[in-house]
Amino acid sequence: MILDKETAFKTAELLLQIKAIQLNPETPFTWASGIKSPIYCDNRLALSYPAVRNYLRQEFVRKIEQQFGTPEVIAGVATGAIGMGILVAEAMGLPFIYVRPEPKGHGRMNQIEGRLEKGQKVVVVEDLISTGGSSFKAVQALEEGGAVIKGMAAIFTYNFENAQSLFETNDLSVITLSDYQHLITYAESHELITSDQLELLAKWRSNPKEWLSS
Repeated sequence: MILDKETAFKTAELLLQIKAIQLNPETPFTWASGIKSPIYCDNRLALSYPAVRNYLRQEFVRKIEQQFGTPEVIAGVATGAIGMGILVAEAMGLPFIYVRPEPKGHGRMNQIEGRLEKGQKVVVVEDLISTGGSSFKAVQALEEGGAVIKGMAAIFTYNFENAQSLFETNDLSVITLSDYQHLITYAESHELITSDQLELLAKWRSNPKEWLSS
């Protein structure tokens, strides 16, 4: 996954300031997957802060153009990346579509909402990458719909090895604005976490599924 340090630290700073990312090693959060985690990330909060969302939009556009050139369509992954995806598409003057986790159970049974023509070059916008499964599932749905995937751009990734392996195995290029390592480095350097909390976070990072039972 590709990122640059300046953007990574600035993004981490902004997400911590607005509490889109929260660190709480002593009272862990429970993810939808059931994993207990000392960190919780809800990047949709950025949409409520004009200065933050504008920065993220600006960096997305810059990095997408640098890495992928200009695509023909921007696709957001529902639901978390719909808002940011629209902002990016608007800034680039491009059509926008979004991808549901599953096809609708009624009407036209769409999984992809919006107009996608076969052969169109698409960049996928994601808000958060954890294990990478749901992100890659969106890519597969788009490919089945006829899209040519140029790559994926995400706000934040936890740097899990299984996500990295999944993307590399399937030759999917991914860029992110920030990641777990830069977040922790920023939090430590600004004394937002203690050494004991840092140790707890490191233990979680090494084995998230077994963290509290180890």
